[in-house]
Amino acid sequence: MNWIKIMITTLLVWNAIVFITYGIDKRKAKRGKQRISEATLLFMAFLMGGIGALLGMRAFKHKTKHIKFKIGVPILLVINIAVFIACVIFF
Repeated sequence: MNWIKIMITTLLVWNAIVFITYGIDKRKAKRGKQRISEATLLFMAFLMGGIGALLGMRAFKHKTKHIKFKIGVPILLVINIAVFIACVIFF
């Protein structure tokens, strides 16, 4: 049961990093600076950062009109949840 606490803590930290990354990219967009690639943002969501990505999109109103984010991030979040549940059940 201790590993579940470690996993949850790790996921919270990682999703906070993903959330902040979406905020940084939005700030760079407003300032006309070099951006974080869409592939990187989506890959972070894929790597168990779906909740941070979704919250970042909503909080910063960032990438909300891009169809691959509008549909992709919620799908990735569902996959993230399924992977988490599978890990808890089978390990």
